[in-house]
Amino acid sequence: MRSSSREWTFCKLWILWVRWIEGGHMAAKTKITRWTLKGRGFEFCNCDFGCGCNFGGFPNSSDGSCRALVGLEIKSGSCSKINLSGLKCAAILDWPKAIHEGHGRCVFVVEPTATEKQIEALGQIFTGKLGGMPWELLGPTYEVAGLVKTKITIEGKGTKSVFKAEGIGEGRGDTLKNPVTGEDHVVNVDLPDGFIWKKGQCGQGTFSAKAAGVSVGAEKSNWILYNFNWTNG
Repeated sequence: MRSSSREWTFCKLWILWVRWIEGGHMAAKTKITRWTLKGRGFEFCNCDFGCGCNFGGFPNSSDGSCRALVGLEIKSGSCSKINLSGLKCAAILDWPKAIHEGHGRCVFVVEPTATEKQIEALGQIFTGKLGGMPWELLGPTYEVAGLVKTKITIEGKGTKSVFKAEGIGEGRGDTLKNPVTGEDHVVNVDLPDGFIWKKGQCGQGTFSAKAAGVSVGAEKSNWILYNFNWTNG
C-alpha cells in the first residue's frame, strides 16, 4: 500500500508540474503583442556608398562612426489592435562606432496627426521591447534622447527622392554618377540575409538633421531606398 501511495503521489505531482509548465507557456504566449510593418525605408548615413555596416558589420565612414537619418513610410501596419497604416516617421541616429557596439543616441520624429496610442506602439516596436527583427537587435544599442512631432513629406521618385521633416532636417537622394560621362549610374544591392532590408536601391545622398541634442549630416554619402516587411509574428 505504501508503494502504491507513493506512486499515486508522484503521479499527481508530475501532472501538476506538467500543467504548471503548460500554463506558463500559455501565459507567455498570451502576453506577446503582435506587430507588423510594411512600407518604404529612406536610409541616409555618413558611410561611403553601400554602407559597410550592411556587409561587414562596421561603418566605412571617415571617422568610424554611424550617423544616420532614417525615414519610414508605413504603407500598412498594426500593433495588436492599433492601426499604424499610413504613418510617416523618422529617426535621427548617432552611434560613435559600430552599431553593435552600442552607446548610440536616437531621436524619434512623428507627425502631429499620430495618436498617443500609435506613438506608444511605435516606441515599443522601435526600442525592441516587443521583439522582432530588426528592432530587437537595434533597439538595445541606443538610448532615446527625445521625441519630436512635425510635418513629414516625401518628394521625388526612386533614388531621387527627398525625405523632409519640417524644422528638423532632410535627406536628398540622387543616383550614383558615371565619373566619365556624368550620367546616372544605377546600382541595386541584393542582401538575401539582410535583417533590415533585402533589396535596396543604392545612391548618393546629402542629409542633415538636428533635434533634442542629436545632430547628424553628411554630403554625397550613402543613401539606400528599400522596401521593408518587419514583424515579430
